Amino acid sequence: MLPRETIATAQIPDGEELTLVSHGRDFIIMLGRDELMGTRMQYSEEQLAVLTLAELRAAQPRVLIGGYGMGFTYRAALAAIPEGGKVVAAEIVPEILDWARGPLAELSGDCLDDPRGEVVICDVAALIDDANDGTCAKFDAILLDVDNGPDGIVRDANYRIYSKTGLGKARDALNPGGILAVWSAAPDHKFTRRLKDAGFDVQVREVRARPNNKGPRHTIWFARKL
Repeated sequence: MLPRETIATAQIPDGEELTLVSHGRDFIIMLGRDELMGTRMQYSEEQLAVLTLAELRAAQPRVLIGGYGMGFTYRAALAAIPEGGKVVAAEIVPEILDWARGPLAELSGDCLDDPRGEVVICDVAALIDDANDGTCAKFDAILLDVDNGPDGIVRDANYRIYSKTGLGKARDALNPGGILAVWSAAPDHKFTRRLKDAGFDVQVREVRARPNNKGPRHTIWFARKL
């Protein structure tokens, strides 16, 4: 069995420690003993962007992504964004970008230099607030992959994102017909109800972690602003 090698660590603000490890040719970001993401199972995170962008009505959509991580959702959004569109990712751990340009440079490619995208070191909730108070333009899609799901919180401050108030703020930060898409490692029927109560039309899809219908089943909520 191949050993896991620790490459780097980083502290989540007001949270636990992240560890970047290599396992043969693969890379994994760990939170304690739990795997947050890895290069062997990235398909569902890519589909978070692909499936959302396929449903957008805007000709030149503005897309906000909560969490850069290993960049799976970010790169998929850049690949699918129509001409004139913009992708903004909020990442709260600065070292994540150091990893992207360092040990994960081959995986990252040139995505961090793509003029259609921008990675901002901040809480995604702050950019949602900016859209609501007019500091920045509203979004056509908000993609959230900052935790393992509404019931798998990585950082206590993120609870507000999935609360009724937080979902209302996300709804208000969207243009008419915009979509809030949320990735989760597991289903959560209470969260589905919360989205509906917040004024969204909700579709829930199950997506495998790997292509060809392989790997664990992950959940994505697609909540359209009415």
